[in-house]
Amino acid sequence: MSLLELARYCDSLLRISEIDDWPNALNGLQIENSGRVEKIGAAVDVSTRTLAVAAERGINLLIVHHGLFWPGLQSITAGLYRQLKRAFEHDIALYSAHVPLDIHPALGNNAQLAAALDFKATEPFFETKGQKIGLKTSVSMSRTKLLRRLESCLGGEVKIIAAGVEEVRQIGIITGGAGSEVYGVARDGIDTFITGEAPHWAAIAAEDLGVNLILGGHYATETFGVKALATHLSERFGLAWEFIDCPTGL
Repeated sequence: MSLLELARYCDSLLRISEIDDWPNALNGLQIENSGRVEKIGAAVDVSTRTLAVAAERGINLLIVHHGLFWPGLQSITAGLYRQLKRAFEHDIALYSAHVPLDIHPALGNNAQLAAALDFKATEPFFETKGQKIGLKTSVSMSRTKLLRRLESCLGGEVKIIAAGVEEVRQIGIITGGAGSEVYGVARDGIDTFITGEAPHWAAIAAEDLGVNLILGGHYATETFGVKALATHLSERFGLAWEFIDCPTGL
């Protein structure tokens, strides 16, 4: 499979050129290889560790949610040097998609998590940079049942600031590190907010607002999109793929 053909397909599928994002996201193809794709790897983050695993497993296209340039402009030394050296030595291409993968209506992190939670009807909410980056849904469910279901989906314990209703009615989902948006989410009428992580002050804000703030982990809530995209590409183009699990603990 041609790398550039595959990258162009992903750009179109995810609307890379249409969706505004943080500058350091640099969505799209970040590293080329010699031009062919034989096996896809999916990971939440690019790192020396993920690239080492990709090299060991014969992966020559790595798809990630957080790419090389999140720290901003930097010299090619230390960690960045090791990452680039590993990619070049093992002919590994790198494709990154941040907000475009968060908000995709089928393959996105939010959509995939909502589906895993068995939410049948969702709608976009919470606008940032001209895009509604989350999903919300109306339910009738106990908070305890929701927590059990979420822990099952994420494969581990979640944290909760249980400051809202016990019988949940309006749930908002924004995967990743959106806890600092708790004020805006509350203004949208959300009584229970599911995200990945939050700053300390967001716990106090949730108490004052009377919102259930549920933190499933930044990493854990963003494994869904890269897996879904890799699965889609595998089925469409007949390419093998595997997930490289390198949790951060956050």
